[in-house]
Amino acid sequence: MPNARAMEGIVTIRTYRGKSVAEAIALVKKDLGRQAVILSTRTYKTGGLFGFRARTMTEITASDQAPGRGLPSVPKPKAARKIDVAAPAVFPAASAPAVAEPSLKQVAQMIVAANAKTPIEEELAAIKKMVGQVLRSSSAPTQPGMPEALFECYQRMLESAVASEIASEVAGQVRDELNPAELRDPECVRRSVLRRLAAWIPVCADASKVGREADGRPLTVALVGPTGVGKTTTIAKLAATYRLKQGKRVGLITCDTYRIAAVDQLRTYAGIINIPLKIAMTAAEMRSACGAMSDCDVVLIDTAGRAPRDAARLGELKALIGAACPHQTHLVLSSSAAEASLLDAAERFAPLGCDRVILTKLDEAVSFGVVVNVLKRLNTRLSFVTTGQEVPDHIEAMTPDRFARLVMGAETLAR
Repeated sequence: MPNARAMEGIVTIRTYRGKSVAEAIALVKKDLGRQAVILSTRTYKTGGLFGFRARTMTEITASDQAPGRGLPSVPKPKAARKIDVAAPAVFPAASAPAVAEPSLKQVAQMIVAANAKTPIEEELAAIKKMVGQVLRSSSAPTQPGMPEALFECYQRMLESAVASEIASEVAGQVRDELNPAELRDPECVRRSVLRRLAAWIPVCADASKVGREADGRPLTVALVGPTGVGKTTTIAKLAATYRLKQGKRVGLITCDTYRIAAVDQLRTYAGIINIPLKIAMTAAEMRSACGAMSDCDVVLIDTAGRAPRDAARLGELKALIGAACPHQTHLVLSSSAAEASLLDAAERFAPLGCDRVILTKLDEAVSFGVVVNVLKRLNTRLSFVTTGQEVPDHIEAMTPDRFARLVMGAETLAR
């Protein structure tokens, strides 16, 4: 039986705000119950300074019943009123926009009838349906009428933490590229999405190329980055790859004298693969070490980790890097770090002239889409990724196609 408010032709419309879609949905469900119907959603930024470090909020407008369905017609109100959680507004049913989606209660009933799910499974299915409503409503302003196959790929990008503006642009490009018949073909859509997404992942085409440079010196490569990201292990992997797999003459220089274990670790690796190791603590020693290795094909420089906000230590590191005059300076970041931390570290190390990025611990990453967002913000190229602790196997020069497949769940790290 309809409730008293429904018999009166009244629909309650309220707006809820949360730090995430899940939080906003929880507020809707707690207040309006499972029969709630989503009318509109939007995201917006709040706080921060001039937009920097602003928080993203989700706003959902919902009703306690599907408005305008079998209820008496009532004249529209003369003036609209602002809707807010603190002061819920009540409007006649006929004044609210019609919504096509079924209520959560109807969805739950259909699920139980078809699959005889447990109450918990029923609850999860209902929430998943509501999330789908939110995503469709959120994408509607920029992607109206998105075909089902394309929407599934779009949703997958968001689930992988790809920024909404990137996901929307990829979806828009695919929709413009394919004809109606192709848009109904999930495989055709998937291939197009992978190709478009790959274009957002800049990589170094010459990442594995080693040899003497135009200035006559061996390729000189410096690795810099915050503490704990795995620079020493990564440089050992590169040295072993160049020496054992490519047969190149490799030289190692370390200025990470803050950690005795780091020097011992590199000395052990250097002894195993039979390559020279030099220690440089000053700019003069760095120039001397580089000169002593002039007959190598590649010289790899390991540096001490620096806290991104330690300006004095970063200044010392800049002097050492300047003395080495590297042809490549790779910023090493951990894939397991939060997106904000990655961007902050990149900003702090920018004065060192980093022109490439190595992402370590990809096997520990919560989501691969964060990498796409970071590369876009840094406007730099990805050189290598590491996927475990084994030397030299767990390192590879990533390709855009492979990384796009990782983001879309079409491929795994194991090969």
